[in-house]
Amino acid sequence: MPLVDFFCETCAQPRLLGWWGQLKRALSRELTQLSERSRSGAHVTSFITAAFLDPQSEVDLPPPPPPKEPEPPPHSGGGGQGGHPLPPPPADPIPRFGVSTEQEELLAEELRSLNEWGLNIFRVAQYSHNRSLSCIIYSVFQERGLPRRFGIPLPVLLRFSRALEERYRRDVAYHCSLHAADVLHAAHVLLRCNALRAAFSELEVLAALFAAAIHDVDHPGVTNQFLISTNSALARLYEAQSVLEQHHVAVGFRLLREDGCDIFQNLSAAQRRRLRAIVTDVVLATDMAKHAALLSDLRAVVDSRQRSSTGALQLNSDSARIQVLRAVVHCADLSNPTRALELYRQWSARIMEEFFVQGDRERMRGMAVSAMCDRHCASEDRAQVCFIEEVVQPLWETWAALVRPEAQEMLRALHSNHQWYRQRIPPPPPRTPPHPEGAALS
Repeated sequence: MPLVDFFCETCAQPRLLGWWGQLKRALSRELTQLSERSRSGAHVTSFITAAFLDPQSEVDLPPPPPPKEPEPPPHSGGGGQGGHPLPPPPADPIPRFGVSTEQEELLAEELRSLNEWGLNIFRVAQYSHNRSLSCIIYSVFQERGLPRRFGIPLPVLLRFSRALEERYRRDVAYHCSLHAADVLHAAHVLLRCNALRAAFSELEVLAALFAAAIHDVDHPGVTNQFLISTNSALARLYEAQSVLEQHHVAVGFRLLREDGCDIFQNLSAAQRRRLRAIVTDVVLATDMAKHAALLSDLRAVVDSRQRSSTGALQLNSDSARIQVLRAVVHCADLSNPTRALELYRQWSARIMEEFFVQGDRERMRGMAVSAMCDRHCASEDRAQVCFIEEVVQPLWETWAALVRPEAQEMLRALHSNHQWYRQRIPPPPPRTPPHPEGAALS
């Protein structure tokens, strides 16, 4: 609530104090009548007046009653020594990395790479009992000082992170909480590059990271086109427009309303509106149907970019900053081919399995099986070569041009992985030469 709302428009008196004054006047009338009825009533009136209506403490509200002593646990014999009740148990301590694990030192060793592109998210999942998203949210937010800057209580951050992780479906091979953790980490690293360090406000950074964390929440493991073709409830709700992306935004913000999950509780109303607008824009931009438009906008930013004397990008317009934030999360979302080959291959196997499950569902429904979704004939190697050449390489080369000379590590891995998959594609069979015209057939 804005501070001005605490004051009366006519007398500029604090509303709470004005309310207390009205209550005291009403109480005084009742006490006057009580004192006139009997001697005991006069005693009660005198006590209450002295305790609560003393002119010297006119602006003080009555203190709340003291908390009750905790009840002793059953069969405890009355608690500690002398029969006094035992104190309540201490609150659970905040885990070092936001998750409880017996492999904390191994997790700590892996998280040394938190600010680097080489983080192995699969090992983070292994050492955190498959709580990679909770771990990365907590670690990234702490690394950036966001809880302190925006008044995010750490227990609330943990509660939200766990609730979000639970809403990612465990039976989905690729678009699961592990992917969300990977994308969040990638966005964090991309935002740390020297060209962008001074480009965004802290609120804009918070919005981009939150968008990365929620960008696929409750993903069912099928594409927008599948939902539209099957006339699903989500497709009808969102009128066949960015169906999944609108759903992810809705679920992500709905989680904030769950008990103890509002990590933005201390933001002002204006900050919340700004954050929600950015998050919605950025998540909707992850719809692959908008990839060409996003790439075109990013190229326009590259062509018009201006740098300070230190080499930092100067994004002077709101639209330019939003376009780059869209690109940050979109590049993070499409970053698998820019990783070490051992990591890329694991992601590639996961997305193909998810595609195949959709293809199986399409076949059972009597639908045409979508491209790359037929487990009987689709080729992972061809799929990845096509994906790199048509989607990932143009995007990442444009990104590298924006933040030059950075992102070279990502481009080298991308080119190496592209060659690796190309070499695995068998050459086409030799064509049989046609019979010469007029040749005699024996």
